[in-house]
Amino acid sequence: MGQCSEEEVRRLLEAASPARREEALKFRHLSGKYNCLKSYEMLHQLLHEHYGIALDEDFRLDIGEHGKPSLHDYPHIHFNLSHCPHAIAVAVDDSPVGIDVERFIEPKPSLLRYTMNDSEVQEVEAAEHPDEAFARLWTRKEALFKYYGTGIRDTLRDILADIPPDIRLDTSVDRPRRYALTLAHRG
Repeated sequence: MGQCSEEEVRRLLEAASPARREEALKFRHLSGKYNCLKSYEMLHQLLHEHYGIALDEDFRLDIGEHGKPSLHDYPHIHFNLSHCPHAIAVAVDDSPVGIDVERFIEPKPSLLRYTMNDSEVQEVEAAEHPDEAFARLWTRKEALFKYYGTGIRDTLRDILADIPPDIRLDTSVDRPRRYALTLAHRG
């Protein structure tokens, strides 16, 4: 994230597809533009390194019913992106993946009760660092929704209660940088 500058955003805009350029320009702040563009540059690098795919300006993304992107010409390759202030996460695999990265926030009681079930609310409220506990749980939920490609649904509060045994949720926390990251994948 130390590369975020007006000059770097200009460079990334010049290299981006028209659709990505349009999406990036919707962000008001320079960091939002940078994260949007840099995450796709990282995706291109991973696809080239691991699959030998050199994506040009014409590569097509398909967008699922609930917003999950996929590669039109490579349906066997799955990917997912996430970004927040100070962190970008990209996952690429041969099977479905979902990834989420979030900054720590001190959750308001209304947000906590809306997004978490009773035991999760208790876990966050009892935690030494409630902001960290909330981010850890939230990234697990969002990564799982992104894995399924369903978008956030009415099962938000209880989605973690019944995870199929073939799906793994790997969560890491960076306390000094104040963010949590979860990768949902086949285990």
